[in-house]
Parts: sequence; C-alpha cells; structure tokens
Amino acid sequence: MTRYFTILFSALAALLMAGPAAAQVQIIQVGNLLTDAMSDPSGPATIIVRDGKIAEIRRGPASAINEPDAQLIDLSDKTVLPGLIDLHTHLSGDPGGDYWRAAIDPPEWYTLIAAKNARITARAGFTTVRDLGSRTDQVTQSLRRATADGVVAGPRIVTSARTIAIVGGHGDTSGFREDVNHVLGSGYTCTGPVECSQKVRKASKNGADLIKITATGGVLSQQGRGLEAHFTDDEMKAIVDTAHVLGLRVAAHAHGARGIEAAARAGVDTIEHGTYLDKQAADVMKANGTVLIPTLMAFKGISERLGQGVYTPVVEEKIRAVADTAKVFMGRAYRWGVPIAFGTDAGVFTHGRNAGEFALMVGQGLSNREAIASATTGAAKVLNMENQIGRIAVGFSADLIAVDGNPLDNVQILEKVDWVMVRGRVID
Repeated sequence: MTRYFTILFSALAALLMAGPAAAQVQIIQVGNLLTDAMSDPSGPATIIVRDGKIAEIRRGPASAINEPDAQLIDLSDKTVLPGLIDLHTHLSGDPGGDYWRAAIDPPEWYTLIAAKNARITARAGFTTVRDLGSRTDQVTQSLRRATADGVVAGPRIVTSARTIAIVGGHGDTSGFREDVNHVLGSGYTCTGPVECSQKVRKASKNGADLIKITATGGVLSQQGRGLEAHFTDDEMKAIVDTAHVLGLRVAAHAHGARGIEAAARAGVDTIEHGTYLDKQAADVMKANGTVLIPTLMAFKGISERLGQGVYTPVVEEKIRAVADTAKVFMGRAYRWGVPIAFGTDAGVFTHGRNAGEFALMVGQGLSNREAIASATTGAAKVLNMENQIGRIAVGFSADLIAVDGNPLDNVQILEKVDWVMVRGRVID
C-alpha cells in the first residue's frame, strides 16, 4: 500500500509542479549546437525563443541582445539538440504482468500514473510521444490537453487512445470469467469490415489522433496461440481506408511475417515491433512506404523480468521464444531497406529508460547519426510534423534538450539528459 501512495503523491507533485506558462522571451546560450542529426555540432550559439517557438538562432558567442525582460538560460557548457520523439509509448501503464489489476483499479488511478510517467518521459529528453493504447477511456486525451496547456509537466502527446482489436485477440480483455471480460472490455473490438470501420469512426469521434490496431497476436497477452494475422484482409482494408478518409494514420502492432505483410498491403502507416519480418514482408513495406517501429527496449525489458513470477507461464513461454529473433530482426530490416523510426513501447519496461533504444539500434547496424535521426527528423515525418518538430530551426517548436558531449560520437550520452524544454517550458 505504501508503494501506491508514493506513486500517487509523485503524480500529484507532477500536476502541481508543471511550472508556469512559457516566458514570452527566453535567451538560451548554447556551448555546442546540433540543429539536426544530419549536421555536425556548430559550436557556440544563442537561441531566442518567443512564445514557445524558436524565433532566432545566432551563431558564435552570445552578443548583446536588447531584451530586458527575457529569461536567460545558460547552457554554454552543454550540447543542445532537438527534443527526442518516441513513437510507441503507453503512459498510463507501468511494467508488470498483473493484467488482473484492470478488474480493481479505477480510471482515476491510471490518470495519475499517466501524469507521473509524462513528467518522467519528458525529463528523459523525449519532448513528443505517440501513445499507442491507454488503459481507460479519455486518459491520454485529457493528458494531451494538460501537457499542451502546461497544467502537467510532460511531452507533446499524439494518442491513439484505445486499441482496435478482434474479439478475443491481442488487445481484447481476456483471462477472466466471461462476464468479467465483458465488463472490462474496451468497446473497440470488431468483427467484419462494417463494424471495424465503425470502430475507427468511434475512435475519431472520441478524440484519437491516429488509429492503433493489433494486426497480429501478441507476446504479453494471455492467449497461447500464434502471432500471425488477426484481422481479415477486408477488415484491415476497411480500417485503413476509413482512417485515411478521416485524416488519421494507422499504427499496426504486428509480429508474424504474414500478418506484417497483410497489414502493409492494407496500407497501414507503421508496423510496431515487426519481430518475424521476412524479405517478402519487407518488400511489401518498402513498396507501400510503411515504416518499422522496432521497439527493441520492449524485448529487453520483458526479458529482464523472466523467472521472477511477473508473467504467467503462457507469457513466459512466448517471451523466451521471441528472444533470439528480437536481437537481429531490425538489422535485417535495415539491410533490406525498410524505413525505420524510433519507438520503444515504454510502459512494457520502466518509463524514463527510453533512450536505451539508441544503443540497441546501433547494435543492429544503424550509425549513431541514423539512430538519432530516427528519433528526430524521421519520427517527425511519421507524425506529419516535420515542419514543427525534430530540428532546431526558426519557426519550429522550442523543443530542446541539453547533454554533455557529442551524441554523434557516443549515442549513449542521450541516456543522461541534463536539461529539457518542451514548447518553451523548462521541465524541472
């Protein structure tokens, strides 16, 4: 019980300590400026921020600036680079195998957990996240507004809200008596193209920024059955076509190769995980411009908890089965030319460790520069926000982080971020 009160008070502190609205003018003195992953650090610079956006960048040592009411921020001993973007998080959840807690924890609990994790995520240097599947209705929609308004300290949030799944598949509630499963159901399962299309419209109506589907089975769900396609081709096509008509992109959780191929052929925008990707599925992804979000930290995080009684025997068996493939599949995708962007599945492992993904990506073949690009310019493009975030440029959102050293030389530097600004607000 003490642990839960500690989390509760931490979440309340995050609510109360988000800080005031962004100062009208901020002058940031930078020791080494890295404007984007494809550039090199350019040495000392001054960044002028007005109303949460980058108004001016002056190269060289700071000169006299006539802004008597400006807030001065001295980062003259730091490297400043764009805020990082994580395309796969679950802010309203913490790691563990206690799936049964959904039967007893109220929605308010998950809201407080989400507020806690939003601040932790921002302090880790991630100034924008895609949240792909919340525990209860309206949690991340409300948090999205709260972080945007400065009520809660946290990143910019793009959310799918609830996940669309097949009845009885990964993403549906299972593991209880039938009557309990029914009560705990999300209301977003579907059968047949018409009903699946309706669920997309329902998600849009309820404030989703994009659609998340579980296109295949999953590792952490209670079902022991395989990881191939869940939806029929017609169902997935109905989901994607409806989403795109509404201006929403589609992220598809997918493990098995044929399920990945089917989702990519249906036109989904991103494949999440992609564990058993093969050349045939990769070719379809390339042809359709489908981006892989590998979530390597998820596999690392769940493997760390094996043998501790955290997961059920069914889940442990699936984790062990996928372990070896998880160490190599992204490297294959990279060599086959599949576009890759950064996402971690934070929530499956402890929030705040998101930057551990960089070293894992480099370990499977990406250069430091490519890995950083995947979490900045590349991720911004996935969000259709490449003219707002992902680079340090005039007119862009003032999403900035500061570190010691040059992350292009050592990407693990990003695991210790010293200073963070989101939309012109410093995250203390």
